[in-house]
Amino acid sequence: MFDLFKKTELGVKRSKETWFGKIANIFKRGSFGDEVWEELEELLVSADVGVETTSKLLSKVKQRVKTDRLSEVSQIQEALKQEMISLLSVSSSRPSASCHSDPERSEGEESPQIILVVGVNGSGKTTSIAKLAYGFTSQGKRVILAAADTFRAAAIEQLKHWGGKVGAEVIAHQPGGDPGAVAYDAVQAGYSRHAQAVIIDTAGRLHTKFNLMEELKKIKRVVAKHDASAPHQVLLVMDATTGQNGLAQAKHFTEVVDVTDIFLAKLDGTARGGIVFAICDQLNIPISYIGTGEKLQDMAPFDAEVFVNAIFS
Repeated sequence: MFDLFKKTELGVKRSKETWFGKIANIFKRGSFGDEVWEELEELLVSADVGVETTSKLLSKVKQRVKTDRLSEVSQIQEALKQEMISLLSVSSSRPSASCHSDPERSEGEESPQIILVVGVNGSGKTTSIAKLAYGFTSQGKRVILAAADTFRAAAIEQLKHWGGKVGAEVIAHQPGGDPGAVAYDAVQAGYSRHAQAVIIDTAGRLHTKFNLMEELKKIKRVVAKHDASAPHQVLLVMDATTGQNGLAQAKHFTEVVDVTDIFLAKLDGTARGGIVFAICDQLNIPISYIGTGEKLQDMAPFDAEVFVNAIFS
């Protein structure tokens, strides 16, 4: 838990030094009048929590102040922290480190965890895939990466580069090839080579939303041929530095495919870490991982309580 706190603290360092530092300073004052509530509201909106989510959050805190008759500034801060944790506690479907169990396979055999990764180009998707893969390979697990973003030759080469770095095999076809065929071959390789995880990269942008939807649907159908419950996780990579714009992009992807979890990349690169609250509130999809730096090991499982304590520490 200590390591998780330290990693999370690194991820929110810039946010804590700016907007959330100012929020924490509010609670060092002796009183809490109307003007302080207004200041708190402005700071939360500035931190990218968003107008709607800020309003919802503060309404709940004010209700608690009234109901529980909180008068001490420290009590109001604690109420805010508890409501923040509650807002961020969207139930997660993140798979455990153990492998997915497939009833069709013989006893003692394991089937791979199949993770479909989606997100716009430039969001940090490929680097986030590398971090996930490193998380598995550093535990001695075998990982297959699928270069199913066949529309960009650079995406294929980038995935091969990261695969070499983390010790994961990369299944790739020629640029412009069929993404579904790449996904199929990767899942097949995952089963035949007894891999613990198959992580599938996908295109971030096609010509139209319809094309993107059809491509992702096709990939999902293909992987389901091996296991009807696959993909076991549909992970949306979001760039924390894009703030509310990223939220609009995320809504687009959630309309296209059944996103189960979010990997919030580049959290360490923004001073507006409040976007995490808007994501959980507006999308109702759990943040399962956060990017906390540029190195392969710079990611952490997202924990609501740890996050809130880190921004106020």
